[in-house]
Amino acid sequence: MDFSFSGLKTAVINEINKASMKKEDISFPNIAASFQKAVVDVLLKNTFLAAKKLKIDKIAIAGGVSANGALRQAFIQKAQKEGIKLFLPDIKYSTDNAAMIASAGYFRYLKGDFCSLDQNAYPVLDIF
Repeated sequence: MDFSFSGLKTAVINEINKASMKKEDISFPNIAASFQKAVVDVLLKNTFLAAKKLKIDKIAIAGGVSANGALRQAFIQKAQKEGIKLFLPDIKYSTDNAAMIASAGYFRYLKGDFCSLDQNAYPVLDIF
């Protein structure tokens, strides 16, 4: 079920750059809507495929992405159709991880845990 949006992001950037170089009009609302639809479609397909393969009857959507109206509606409809229990937080609790990341950084700062400015990103490192 692994997937990445980097190819989609690159395709969008390339299309915008190509249209810009040709002095063509760019409809950013259409680009944004198409991007959103592609992302929702991939998340929906892969999530429900994983649930089916793993025989899971409950799905939770959380974090900042759970505030997206199109994603919420698509998941609600698909979950009802598939008979899967869907857990969605209230919008007020659908925030990104910025506060958590800032807090983790603050506590590392207090410990004097610094790295050089050329440090690469390692998404699997422990927070503490």
